[in-house]
Amino acid sequence: MKMNGSMYRDMVVSAACSLDNQKDVINNLNVFPVPDGDTGINMSLTMSGVRGDFVSFEGALGECAQKAANLMLRGARGNSGVILSLFFRGIAKAWANVEEAEDCREIVKGFSKGVSEAYKAVMNPTEGTILTVMRVMTETAAAKIEEAQWEDNVQGLFDLMLEAAKDALEKTPEQLPILKQAGVVDSGGCGFVAVIEGMKACLDGHPIPAAASETQQNGVADFRAFQTEDIRYAYCTECIVDKSARYAGENTTEDLHRFIMKLGDSVVYVDDSELIKLHVHTNDPGRVLTEALRYGVLETVKIENMKQQHSSLSGSQPVALSSQITEPEKEYGFVTVCMGQGMEDLFRDLAADQIVSGGQTMNPSTDEIVAAVQRTPAKTVFVLPNNKNIYMVSQQAAKIVNDRKVVVLNTTSVPEGVASMLAFNSEADWGTNVAAMETAIKHVTTLSVTYAVRDTEIGETVIKEGEILGLINGKIACSSSTQEDCVVSMIESISEASVVTVYYGEGVTASQAEAVTALLQKRYPEAEVMSLYGAQPVYSYIISIE
Repeated sequence: MKMNGSMYRDMVVSAACSLDNQKDVINNLNVFPVPDGDTGINMSLTMSGVRGDFVSFEGALGECAQKAANLMLRGARGNSGVILSLFFRGIAKAWANVEEAEDCREIVKGFSKGVSEAYKAVMNPTEGTILTVMRVMTETAAAKIEEAQWEDNVQGLFDLMLEAAKDALEKTPEQLPILKQAGVVDSGGCGFVAVIEGMKACLDGHPIPAAASETQQNGVADFRAFQTEDIRYAYCTECIVDKSARYAGENTTEDLHRFIMKLGDSVVYVDDSELIKLHVHTNDPGRVLTEALRYGVLETVKIENMKQQHSSLSGSQPVALSSQITEPEKEYGFVTVCMGQGMEDLFRDLAADQIVSGGQTMNPSTDEIVAAVQRTPAKTVFVLPNNKNIYMVSQQAAKIVNDRKVVVLNTTSVPEGVASMLAFNSEADWGTNVAAMETAIKHVTTLSVTYAVRDTEIGETVIKEGEILGLINGKIACSSSTQEDCVVSMIESISEASVVTVYYGEGVTASQAEAVTALLQKRYPEAEVMSLYGAQPVYSYIISIE
């Protein structure tokens, strides 16, 4: 059996559907119970582009592989999404100018290149992750391919690879202690197994379909009747919220309805005793999902770019976010990622050129970072991800932009982003500035107060859903029934501070913030302590200690 372009296309589409169908299972494998952009959602959104007009793409194997890789790279979200997109980019590189794979050797060659590309993106690869599952699967196939009878048995090859991937996944807890303590396998590796399952299902003649639409098309509309640019709100955003896991906050679900009404049009809002189902056309789907998370657990999420859909259906070229390019007019510019009106205002006051809405719960895509960089009128653009799960996406975006210099700083929190901007000197060259900003980042300790989204056991530590969590530099340091107790517990381990800034979030009153600020002032009597309303969701407090 030979693999041609249409076969590979259908296998990738089936893989994307398989991943989307299993995203909730993958999400639930996340070790840490903090409300973050979950692995399953990030990987599913990374592959979501191939479920659009790519399903009808025609071309040679190399052309199809390149098209799929480009769609995934631009849609990549989170570290796991970037790694997955680079795996498929490696396959595309290996199959460049290939009409069709003559035998299993060509297929394994592509997968081996995919593993190589994925590993290159991670500075210090850790065993027991998605990378391990990819590598072990491919190495097993490469060893088996030396047997002559396997040369043309593509179905047999994928049977072998799926078995090897599952076996590697089951062994991840033995390689990564935190997984063993939590009693789970690696979530990214699980997502990759779902991808291989989807590809194999297609080969077996039973491709995994996309979830059925809840509405049926009764007629055929003429999509050429209006222009793509006439679409005011680009993203059709839908989600179902399970209210049984109600989070902190005194707002009613009617407050959510009113909030959604302000963000776009075509709002459909259904609220029953256990679930909320909402639909809205908006330009900021991240804000929709972040707000919805305050009222429960997201059971399903669907985001579709209506401008791209219309362009496809009307036969015109899609309008890409990155097509809006501003010519450089100054030496330096800044793109920063954050959530919350107060945080956005703060970064604008610090002279950030572009704000990308994102962070916890909704990691921005590669294309969103690219678009923001290209709208920044500077020869050198500094990108501040302000989240460890957005750093790799930002790095990939930097590689795509070729008309200006892009420098990605490894800021893993908003306080680190603020410190780096304060250290910037417009009169210095970029190398001097990078050194100064990286030094400033190292002098920041970030404390965060949030809540547990699920019950979790890590070793002897038992965390219950809804419990208040305290994190120091992104790692769980304590849990408590009150936010104040978490803050007190965390600062006991930090003996000195010269400047302390409290960013308080949505749902926190000024008087509550003053009480926490007073606790910090008492702990650090010689320090300058201040508070700002960040309006960030999910995190009641983000505290910067320098």
